Amino acid sequence: MKYKIAMNTLVYGPDMNESIIQHLAYIKEVGYDGVEIPIFVTDIDYWTPWKKEIDRLGLEVFTVTFLGADMNTISADANVRQKGIDFLKKAVDITAYLGASYLSGPFHSALAVFSGAAPTQQELDWSKESMLAVAYHAQSKNVILGLEYLNRFENYVVSCADQLYALVKAINHPNVKIMFDTFHAHIEEFNTGEAMVRIADEVGHIQLSESTRATLGEGQVRWDNVFDGLSRMNYTGWLVVEAFTPLLPAACIWRKNYTTEAELVKKSYEHIQKYLGA
Repeated sequence: MKYKIAMNTLVYGPDMNESIIQHLAYIKEVGYDGVEIPIFVTDIDYWTPWKKEIDRLGLEVFTVTFLGADMNTISADANVRQKGIDFLKKAVDITAYLGASYLSGPFHSALAVFSGAAPTQQELDWSKESMLAVAYHAQSKNVILGLEYLNRFENYVVSCADQLYALVKAINHPNVKIMFDTFHAHIEEFNTGEAMVRIADEVGHIQLSESTRATLGEGQVRWDNVFDGLSRMNYTGWLVVEAFTPLLPAACIWRKNYTTEAELVKKSYEHIQKYLGA
Protein backbone atom coordinates (compact mmCIF):
# COMPACT_ATOMS: atom_id res chain seq x y z
CA MET A 1 0.00 0.00 0.00
CA LYS A 2 1.16 3.54 -0.70
CA TYR A 3 1.28 5.61 2.48
CA LYS A 4 1.84 9.32 2.83
CA ILE A 5 4.80 10.12 5.06
CA ALA A 6 5.43 13.12 7.31
CA MET A 7 8.38 14.27 9.43
CA ASN A 8 8.00 15.56 12.98
CA THR A 9 9.97 18.80 13.39
CA LEU A 10 10.95 18.03 17.00
CA VAL A 11 14.12 16.54 15.51
CA TYR A 12 15.34 20.13 15.26
CA GLY A 13 14.47 21.05 18.85
CA PRO A 14 11.46 22.04 20.95
CA ASP A 15 11.30 25.72 20.08
CA MET A 16 9.40 26.21 16.84
CA ASN A 17 11.07 29.51 16.02
CA GLU A 18 11.65 30.79 12.50
CA SER A 19 15.08 29.16 12.31
CA ILE A 20 13.37 25.78 11.99
CA ILE A 21 11.12 26.89 9.15
CA GLN A 22 14.10 26.80 6.79
CA HIS A 23 14.27 23.00 7.16
CA LEU A 24 10.81 22.43 5.72
CA ALA A 25 12.09 22.76 2.15
CA TYR A 26 14.64 19.98 2.75
CA ILE A 27 11.98 17.72 4.24
CA LYS A 28 9.93 18.27 1.09
CA GLU A 29 12.98 17.68 -1.13
CA VAL A 30 13.71 14.32 0.51
CA GLY A 31 10.21 13.17 -0.45
CA TYR A 32 8.04 13.68 2.60
CA ASP A 33 4.43 14.63 1.94
CA GLY A 34 3.91 16.49 5.19
CA VAL A 35 5.21 17.73 8.52
CA GLU A 36 4.08 17.30 12.10
CA ILE A 37 4.61 20.38 14.26
CA PRO A 38 4.54 20.66 18.07
CA ILE A 39 2.22 23.32 19.45
CA PHE A 40 3.46 24.93 22.65
CA VAL A 41 2.76 28.57 21.68
CA THR A 42 -0.92 29.43 21.26
CA ASP A 43 -0.62 32.90 19.74
CA ILE A 44 -1.99 32.53 16.20
CA ASP A 45 0.20 35.35 14.84
CA TYR A 46 3.26 33.31 15.87
CA TRP A 47 2.28 30.67 13.33
CA THR A 48 1.76 32.94 10.31
CA PRO A 49 5.29 32.35 8.88
CA TRP A 50 4.83 28.61 9.32
CA LYS A 51 1.52 28.61 7.48
CA LYS A 52 2.99 30.68 4.66
CA GLU A 53 5.92 28.29 4.12
CA ILE A 54 3.82 25.13 4.51
CA ASP A 55 1.37 26.41 1.92
CA ARG A 56 4.19 27.51 -0.41
CA LEU A 57 5.76 24.05 -0.33
CA GLY A 58 2.45 22.24 -0.66
CA LEU A 59 3.07 20.20 2.49
CA GLU A 60 0.25 18.74 4.53
CA VAL A 61 0.49 19.37 8.24
CA PHE A 62 -0.34 17.71 11.57
CA THR A 63 0.22 18.96 15.09
CA VAL A 64 1.21 17.47 18.45
CA THR A 65 1.35 18.71 22.02
CA PHE A 66 1.56 17.56 25.63
CA LEU A 67 0.70 18.91 29.07
CA GLY A 68 2.76 19.69 32.14
CA ALA A 69 1.71 19.29 35.77
CA ASP A 70 0.14 22.74 35.85
CA MET A 71 -2.34 21.69 33.13
CA ASN A 72 -2.96 18.09 34.15
CA THR A 73 -6.34 17.03 32.78
CA ILE A 74 -6.76 14.44 35.58
CA SER A 75 -5.76 16.70 38.47
CA ALA A 76 -7.95 16.67 41.59
CA ASP A 77 -7.93 20.45 41.24
CA ALA A 78 -10.71 21.50 38.86
CA ASN A 79 -8.85 24.72 38.05
CA VAL A 80 -5.81 22.77 36.87
CA ARG A 81 -8.00 20.52 34.73
CA GLN A 82 -9.67 23.57 33.21
CA LYS A 83 -6.31 25.14 32.45
CA GLY A 84 -5.39 22.02 30.48
CA ILE A 85 -8.71 22.06 28.64
CA ASP A 86 -8.32 25.73 27.76
CA PHE A 87 -4.78 25.19 26.48
CA LEU A 88 -5.88 22.25 24.33
CA LYS A 89 -8.74 24.24 22.84
CA LYS A 90 -6.25 26.92 21.82
CA ALA A 91 -3.98 24.21 20.36
CA VAL A 92 -6.99 22.99 18.36
CA ASP A 93 -7.47 26.53 17.04
CA ILE A 94 -3.81 26.67 15.91
CA THR A 95 -4.20 23.24 14.33
CA ALA A 96 -7.21 24.42 12.34
CA TYR A 97 -5.44 27.65 11.37
CA LEU A 98 -2.53 25.66 9.92
CA GLY A 99 -4.96 23.52 7.95
CA ALA A 100 -4.20 20.39 9.94
CA SER A 101 -6.65 17.58 10.58
CA TYR A 102 -5.01 15.94 13.62
CA LEU A 103 -3.79 17.20 16.98
CA SER A 104 -2.07 14.27 18.67
CA GLY A 105 -0.25 13.59 21.90
CA PRO A 106 -0.53 12.15 25.42
CA PHE A 107 -2.72 14.96 26.68
CA HIS A 108 -5.25 12.60 28.28
CA SER A 109 -3.09 13.43 31.34
CA ALA A 110 0.17 15.22 32.12
CA LEU A 111 3.58 14.05 30.95
CA ALA A 112 5.86 12.54 33.61
CA VAL A 113 3.50 13.22 36.53
CA PHE A 114 3.01 10.18 38.75
CA SER A 115 0.76 9.39 41.70
CA GLY A 116 2.77 6.39 42.87
CA ALA A 117 -0.17 4.08 42.18
CA ALA A 118 -2.30 2.75 39.35
CA PRO A 119 -4.83 5.17 37.87
CA THR A 120 -8.07 5.38 39.80
CA GLN A 121 -11.50 5.28 38.21
CA GLN A 122 -11.92 8.91 39.27
CA GLU A 123 -8.78 9.88 37.35
CA LEU A 124 -9.99 8.03 34.27
CA ASP A 125 -13.34 9.77 34.58
CA TRP A 126 -11.63 13.16 34.80
CA SER A 127 -9.61 12.29 31.70
CA LYS A 128 -12.79 11.32 29.86
CA GLU A 129 -14.57 14.52 30.89
CA SER A 130 -11.60 16.69 29.92
CA MET A 131 -11.18 15.02 26.54
CA LEU A 132 -14.88 15.36 25.78
CA ALA A 133 -14.74 19.08 26.56
CA VAL A 134 -11.90 19.47 24.05
CA ALA A 135 -13.47 17.06 21.54
CA TYR A 136 -16.65 19.12 21.15
CA HIS A 137 -14.52 22.16 20.34
CA ALA A 138 -12.32 20.10 17.99
CA GLN A 139 -15.41 18.84 16.18
CA SER A 140 -16.45 22.42 15.44
CA LYS A 141 -13.00 22.99 13.89
CA ASN A 142 -12.88 19.69 11.94
CA VAL A 143 -9.91 18.50 13.99
CA ILE A 144 -9.37 14.96 15.29
CA LEU A 145 -7.72 14.40 18.66
CA GLY A 146 -5.21 11.54 18.46
CA LEU A 147 -4.57 10.30 22.01
CA GLU A 148 -1.21 8.62 22.55
CA TYR A 149 -0.12 6.18 25.23
CA LEU A 150 3.37 6.51 26.66
CA ASN A 151 5.59 3.91 28.25
CA ARG A 152 5.38 3.30 32.01
CA PHE A 153 8.34 5.62 32.71
CA GLU A 154 6.53 8.62 31.21
CA ASN A 155 2.88 8.05 32.11
CA TYR A 156 0.85 5.86 34.45
CA VAL A 157 -2.67 6.57 33.22
CA VAL A 158 -2.44 4.70 29.91
CA SER A 159 0.80 2.90 29.09
CA CYS A 160 -0.27 0.22 26.62
CA ALA A 161 -2.55 -0.20 23.62
CA ASP A 162 -5.35 -1.93 25.49
CA GLN A 163 -5.55 0.74 28.21
CA LEU A 164 -5.74 3.55 25.67
CA TYR A 165 -8.27 1.62 23.60
CA ALA A 166 -10.50 1.29 26.67
CA LEU A 167 -10.22 5.01 27.39
CA VAL A 168 -11.05 6.03 23.83
CA LYS A 169 -14.03 3.67 23.80
CA ALA A 170 -15.22 5.21 27.08
CA ILE A 171 -14.86 8.74 25.67
CA ASN A 172 -16.92 7.57 22.68
CA HIS A 173 -16.61 10.68 20.52
CA PRO A 174 -16.04 10.61 16.74
CA ASN A 175 -13.29 13.24 17.04
CA VAL A 176 -11.22 11.22 19.51
CA LYS A 177 -9.00 8.50 18.08
CA ILE A 178 -5.74 6.72 18.89
CA MET A 179 -2.34 7.88 17.76
CA PHE A 180 -0.02 4.86 17.88
CA ASP A 181 3.73 5.35 18.52
CA THR A 182 6.12 2.45 17.84
CA PHE A 183 8.68 3.67 20.40
CA HIS A 184 6.32 3.17 23.33
CA ALA A 185 4.93 -0.03 21.84
CA HIS A 186 8.49 -1.40 21.57
CA ILE A 187 8.74 -1.09 25.36
CA GLU A 188 5.24 -2.04 26.47
CA GLU A 189 3.72 -4.53 24.02
CA PHE A 190 4.41 -8.25 23.77
CA ASN A 191 3.95 -7.96 20.01
CA THR A 192 3.65 -4.52 18.40
CA GLY A 193 2.04 -5.76 15.19
CA GLU A 194 -0.60 -7.74 17.08
CA ALA A 195 -1.35 -4.74 19.30
CA MET A 196 -1.85 -2.54 16.24
CA VAL A 197 -4.29 -5.01 14.72
CA ARG A 198 -6.17 -5.42 18.01
CA ILE A 199 -6.99 -1.71 18.28
CA ALA A 200 -7.16 -1.00 14.54
CA ASP A 201 -10.71 0.35 14.50
CA GLU A 202 -9.68 3.33 16.67
CA VAL A 203 -6.23 4.08 15.21
CA GLY A 204 -6.27 7.26 13.13
CA HIS A 205 -2.63 8.29 13.11
CA ILE A 206 0.73 6.51 13.47
CA GLN A 207 4.18 7.69 14.49
CA LEU A 208 7.17 5.59 13.50
CA SER A 209 9.86 6.06 16.13
CA GLU A 210 12.99 4.00 16.72
CA SER A 211 14.04 2.52 20.07
CA THR A 212 16.88 5.06 20.15
CA ARG A 213 14.54 7.93 19.23
CA ALA A 214 16.87 8.48 16.27
CA THR A 215 17.21 7.11 12.71
CA LEU A 216 14.66 4.46 11.74
CA GLY A 217 16.27 1.08 11.14
CA GLU A 218 19.28 1.70 13.39
CA GLY A 219 17.69 0.54 16.64
CA GLN A 220 15.80 -2.46 17.98
CA VAL A 221 12.24 -1.91 16.75
CA ARG A 222 11.12 -4.91 14.69
CA TRP A 223 10.09 -3.04 11.57
CA ASP A 224 9.03 -6.18 9.70
CA ASN A 225 6.53 -6.79 12.49
CA VAL A 226 5.34 -3.17 12.39
CA PHE A 227 4.75 -3.11 8.64
CA ASP A 228 3.08 -6.53 8.76
CA GLY A 229 0.72 -5.06 11.36
CA LEU A 230 0.04 -2.06 9.14
CA SER A 231 -0.91 -4.38 6.30
CA ARG A 232 -3.15 -6.57 8.45
CA MET A 233 -5.01 -3.66 10.04
CA ASN A 234 -5.78 -2.13 6.63
CA TYR A 235 -4.45 1.21 7.82
CA THR A 236 -4.90 4.04 5.32
CA GLY A 237 -3.66 7.02 7.33
CA TRP A 238 -0.30 8.76 7.57
CA LEU A 239 3.06 7.51 8.79
CA VAL A 240 4.95 10.17 10.74
CA VAL A 241 8.65 9.85 11.53
CA GLU A 242 9.33 11.05 15.07
CA ALA A 243 12.92 11.48 16.25
CA PHE A 244 14.29 13.52 19.14
CA THR A 245 17.32 15.69 19.74
CA PRO A 246 19.13 16.26 23.06
CA LEU A 247 17.70 19.79 22.80
CA LEU A 248 14.34 18.35 23.92
CA PRO A 249 14.58 18.09 27.73
CA ALA A 250 11.25 16.29 28.08
CA ALA A 251 12.64 13.29 26.19
CA CYS A 252 15.55 12.85 28.64
CA ILE A 253 17.94 12.08 25.80
CA TRP A 254 21.27 13.59 26.70
CA ARG A 255 23.39 11.99 23.97
CA LYS A 256 23.10 12.47 20.22
CA ASN A 257 22.17 9.16 18.60
CA TYR A 258 22.64 10.34 15.01
CA THR A 259 25.20 12.24 12.94
CA THR A 260 23.15 15.11 11.51
CA GLU A 261 19.46 15.92 11.40
CA ALA A 262 19.59 15.99 7.59
CA GLU A 263 21.01 12.46 7.47
CA LEU A 264 18.42 11.20 9.97
CA VAL A 265 15.57 12.71 7.94
CA LYS A 266 16.84 11.16 4.70
CA LYS A 267 17.78 7.72 6.02
CA SER A 268 14.50 7.35 7.89
CA TYR A 269 12.56 8.14 4.73
CA GLU A 270 14.61 5.60 2.77
CA HIS A 271 14.05 2.99 5.49
CA ILE A 272 10.29 3.32 5.15
CA GLN A 273 10.49 3.09 1.36
CA LYS A 274 12.22 -0.29 1.63
CA TYR A 275 9.15 -1.70 3.34
CA LEU A 276 6.78 -0.05 0.92
CA GLY A 277 8.55 -1.59 -2.06
CA ALA A 278 9.51 1.78 -3.52
